[in-house]
Amino acid sequence: MSTAIIPAPASQPPALEKKPIKFSNLLLGAGLNLFEVTTLGQPLEVTKTTMAAHRGDGFATALGRIWNRGGVFGFYQGMIPWAWIEASTKGAVLLFVASEAEYYARAAGASEFGGGIFGGVAGGVAQAYATMGFCTCMKTVEITKQKMSAGGQKAPGTFATFMDIYRREGIRGINKGVNAVAIRQMTNWGSRFGLSRLAEQGIRDMTGKKSGEKLSAFEKIIASAIGGGLSAWNQPIEVIRVEMQSKKDDPNRPKKMTVGNTFKYIYETNGIKGLYRGVVPRIGLGIWQTVCMVAMGDMAKTYVEKLTGEAVTAKH
Repeated sequence: MSTAIIPAPASQPPALEKKPIKFSNLLLGAGLNLFEVTTLGQPLEVTKTTMAAHRGDGFATALGRIWNRGGVFGFYQGMIPWAWIEASTKGAVLLFVASEAEYYARAAGASEFGGGIFGGVAGGVAQAYATMGFCTCMKTVEITKQKMSAGGQKAPGTFATFMDIYRREGIRGINKGVNAVAIRQMTNWGSRFGLSRLAEQGIRDMTGKKSGEKLSAFEKIIASAIGGGLSAWNQPIEVIRVEMQSKKDDPNRPKKMTVGNTFKYIYETNGIKGLYRGVVPRIGLGIWQTVCMVAMGDMAKTYVEKLTGEAVTAKH
């Protein structure tokens, strides 16, 4: 008697689930970002911005200019409250928007890799328009204000400056350069995500680790540093952003600055080199951010889990 062979059912792909947004994840991201910016992050940010604004300065000259503006405190100009506001909110915006965008991209048929990039790009754009636009603008204005003070004029307080710009120019004034910030964030997250993954795969191939096998903390830092360093190809957008937000007086500057005419102005006055001013401290900033997220991440994760009583699921 012959027996019928029933073929085994084909394995179904796992059901697509939307990642939950947990308070513990938001707290972890905000805490790590605040630590990063309060330590080396802001001095590197100030150096990068100063070099982008004064494109004739070398690295040593830029450091001297910052020191003359206020000694050690010059390197922390714009940190309170603008860098702190940015650090404590940008992670939450990214997590919310990237999670939603990735879910809908995957639901529409995108791969895990493609969905991740789409989520990162959408999250980066949302960061720019929700919180980073006015924060980066005010940080740049703070540096300009110190130049006025150095020239013998009494510099107004940070909130007085904010309200003065708001009264004169409205929302557009405090969000000057926001389109450049959006382009920077979009290209940052898209390219950094892809390049870091390529670097991780290269490290696995060199060390004989299988796909999906966990990398050590040092290997993670190396992969992210490579990704962060190579993603600085978009430094011209950062220089354009600084120029658009700068308060310096130059009769040759376009009266109404856009991303396009600012690019043309910088290229005509400083050439290709001018468009890449500040790229070295920016690479250093990317490496420091990675070290904070990876090296400090596990310790912070344990503390946040004890504090909130829920498991942290965010990757760092």
